[in-house]
Amino acid sequence: MKKYFQSLAYLVFIAVTFWAITKAIQVYEKPFSLYENPLVWIAVVALVLVILMKELLNIVAQKKAEDLILEKEGINPAEVDNWAWYKKLIKRWTKAKAIEEEDEIILDHNYDGIKELDNSLPPWWVYMFYATMIFGAVYLVRYHVLGADSQEMEYNKAMAEARRELDAFKATSKDAVIDAATVTALTSDSDLSRGKAVFNLNCAACHAPDGGGGIGPNLTDKYWVLGGGIKNVFTTITNGGRPGKGMVAWGKTLKPKDIQKVASYILKFQGTTPAKPKKAEGELYEEETSTETETVEQAKDSIQ
Repeated sequence: MKKYFQSLAYLVFIAVTFWAITKAIQVYEKPFSLYENPLVWIAVVALVLVILMKELLNIVAQKKAEDLILEKEGINPAEVDNWAWYKKLIKRWTKAKAIEEEDEIILDHNYDGIKELDNSLPPWWVYMFYATMIFGAVYLVRYHVLGADSQEMEYNKAMAEARRELDAFKATSKDAVIDAATVTALTSDSDLSRGKAVFNLNCAACHAPDGGGGIGPNLTDKYWVLGGGIKNVFTTITNGGRPGKGMVAWGKTLKPKDIQKVASYILKFQGTTPAKPKKAEGELYEEETSTETETVEQAKDSIQ
């Protein structure tokens, strides 16, 4: 009776615990979050432990029953080789000869008492060799006869698809990746305020708080070492100044959004009068008129 009661209690525990875990997965948003729902993990661990203990008891009980059967047949359980099946399997897959049977495969020649055994190749090695031959034939037909895509072709296709997805993301996402090709000048007070904070923290030491220049060039005139305008300033801040000298590359430290904001703030220095302006450096930069603007102006002239 006790045995049946234990089995019933085991089945009830498994069923209830499994139902509770299933219900938690359906109800909780993050059922397996250890911090939000620790009881779920406790139930899972308890379920696994109970199942393992039950199986272990079954194995022990089965082993005792087998030992009793052997004792009734007059066989000592300690003398039974429980690994006989494993040894038989290894012998079948290696065709290994026992030391006592090596006389059957010794070759006639020897050198200084050194003899050679005429062992056959292990079946596992032979079957693996056959498998490589089949694989080689399939590979030859697929890639050299039928012309399937090579690894290089697959890589190029994957990269092209990734570029298309990135372009689509940039075109539709409000938080698109900002780079020199897509950056635009910002004008809102919040963006310029953030740009000013970044400038004062990282740039003012070399360019002066009012942009008049110091170690770095003057930012208030129209002369630029690496070009003016939002795109050139963004690129210069990101990649740094001239090789071997000049400003470090801030792209490794600042986020693209912050570089855009500080570049927009720097452009606001244009035309201002710093306290101690540094002598102009670089070349005169004039903002290029866009093709679209020229087209509009031409259209207006033709109408007039």
